[in-house]
Amino acid sequence: MAKDKRLYRVMFVNQDQVYELYVRHVYQSDLWGFLELEGFVFGNHSELLVDPAEEKLKSQFADVQRSYIPNHAVIRIDQVEHEGVAKISEAKGNITAFPVMPPKR
Repeated sequence: MAKDKRLYRVMFVNQDQVYELYVRHVYQSDLWGFLELEGFVFGNHSELLVDPAEEKLKSQFADVQRSYIPNHAVIRIDQVEHEGVAKISEAKGNITAFPVMPPKR
């Protein structure tokens, strides 16, 4: 697979939901504790059926050039051959967000 054609499926937790996105580039960020995602890939829907969940993600990341995801939120990163459907699902089972300390008063 050519270096510039790599594709990654990234799964991470965000507000009790699991996001599954496809990106071209995944980097360890210069911001300590974060992962950088660049080159978001969404399906080209030339068909009549449109997935509303993917459309929601597409609009949410439409103007995003780079996204910073906390390392502790990442569930899995896979290098894949083909793009799948980007989606948001409910976090079920043992997937939970990292606990955060409440602000001091």
